[in-house]
Amino acid sequence: MVRPFFMARDEIMTFEFDWVDAFTDKPFGGNGCSVVHDGAVLSDDTCLAYVRETSLVECTFTGPSKVADLRVKYYLASREIPFAGHPTIATVAALKHRGKIGDGPLTLETGAGIVAVEVAGDDITMTQQAPEFGQNVPAEIVAAVGGISRDLIIAPPQIVSTGLPFCITVLKDRAAIEALRLDATAFAAYCTELGLPSTDVMEPYWITLQGASAKGDTYARLLLAPPSAPEDPYTGSATGAAASYLWAQGLLDSPKYIAEQGHGMGRPGQARVEVLGPREAISGVKVTGRGVVVMSGTAFLPR
Repeated sequence: MVRPFFMARDEIMTFEFDWVDAFTDKPFGGNGCSVVHDGAVLSDDTCLAYVRETSLVECTFTGPSKVADLRVKYYLASREIPFAGHPTIATVAALKHRGKIGDGPLTLETGAGIVAVEVAGDDITMTQQAPEFGQNVPAEIVAAVGGISRDLIIAPPQIVSTGLPFCITVLKDRAAIEALRLDATAFAAYCTELGLPSTDVMEPYWITLQGASAKGDTYARLLLAPPSAPEDPYTGSATGAAASYLWAQGLLDSPKYIAEQGHGMGRPGQARVEVLGPREAISGVKVTGRGVVVMSGTAFLPR
């Protein structure tokens, strides 16, 4: 029996969505995310296909929670992840856009635990969890991933997570950041070194202590392997991990600074960052950004 090409009407569900650019207050800046309201009921296959359909790095799907104000599920094109920073900002901006929330505190249930959020006008502040400092990765292995000289790395690369792990790698200057090119063979060797089952986790997060603009204190890039886009315009979860590393390593004079990313892609993004606690006992990281809704609409998705 040949199955019909078109799905039956009762196999399709209707959802409202907002496409939000996060860590910017202007359309087409920062990092985009499609927020599918009440979409947490959808299957993994549908969520993954939706991300691929948008060509975005990540999308979120919301739903009710018994332990927080809202549940948020985060998806890459290849898998669900426990937490992500720019989709958190995007989700909250979408909720406010629709009048579902106002100013004040908000809690989100994520795969990485409860994330506390504070909304004040256009500013959205998420408090990422206390950092987990993991293994150091040989600098020469990390340098090869970006196609640069090992001498351009000025501090020991280390796996750090405030909800999602990255290899924080501090580079000498902006020129080193701009010279980065993902070497697929070296990246495969890096994944083998870390014992990773896939190539979309614990990527090197490249950062330098020079801003991309006069207002910035740091500038960063995140290069990605397929099926994701080649580069992430702004990475909020890695911003928290990097802040923890920089503060713990004594590379920051102040726990408060401006973090920039995406300028080289023509999608400038910016966040205000505050590391909580002393260098030897960090209790969390506040990352503040804005989000602008670029489009809204209705999605017709299979169950």
